[in-house]
Amino acid sequence: MNRVVALLRSSHPGPTIVVTALGTGLAFAADAAPVAVALITAAVLANQLSIGIANDVVDAARDRAAGRRDKPIAAGVVSRRAALITALVLAAGSLALAATLSPVALVADALLLLGGWLYDLALKAAPASALCYLVGFAALPSIATGALAEPRIAGLGATVAAALLGLAAHLANVLPDLDDDRAAGVRGLPQRLGRRGCLIGCAVLLPATGVALALGAGGHPLALAAAAVAVLAAPAVVIVGRRSGRGAFRLVMGVALVLVLALVLAGGALL
Repeated sequence: MNRVVALLRSSHPGPTIVVTALGTGLAFAADAAPVAVALITAAVLANQLSIGIANDVVDAARDRAAGRRDKPIAAGVVSRRAALITALVLAAGSLALAATLSPVALVADALLLLGGWLYDLALKAAPASALCYLVGFAALPSIATGALAEPRIAGLGATVAAALLGLAAHLANVLPDLDDDRAAGVRGLPQRLGRRGCLIGCAVLLPATGVALALGAGGHPLALAAAAVAVLAAPAVVIVGRRSGRGAFRLVMGVALVLVLALVLAGGALL
């Protein structure tokens, strides 16, 4: 495995791809210019790669102790120093790309980045871990609206929906590693809630996200349809999550993509 592949595997590629797709979808929904869409995609991708790699840098010792040979940094395939430098360069690159769009996009990108890095460095094991996702995801729509000819903060509906979706993703993302995290002394909000609490949280947050989307879009039919999907997916997350935490996370991310697709097709009314 070469260094580039190792770093990509360390970046938590699944969540990175989904969040980048969300950023791109929001850019299309905002009707941003093609160049702006490309810049938003690149900025969010670099942002999420940075956060993901930094997470594995911080967790390297714990992953090594747990025998996680699937983690390239813990396995020694790539050094912590090289990974940290890469994460910092990607963070700087993300901010530089956002800065070419507008101050609004730069601040929003910085909030998303700050939320991820604070989670990695300090708040992963604290009840306040949820705040990192709430703040970071709430800022995501404003990266898109900050790229418009007249940059502005995204509408309240989009901001609330994104924040709720981020919290649902946080609860679902931890499910596959819940037992290992507890054994390692990680006591963030999901670990304190436990598997049942996380699944119930997701079952509540997904419909709430759909409702925020529908209300913010003024009852647009596509937004209502997406909200219905989110409501129907809620019990499915609980059922799937009892058997597979990873399956529950994938289902939550799938609903997220449906919501953004509806937003794109609705013509960005929510933004």
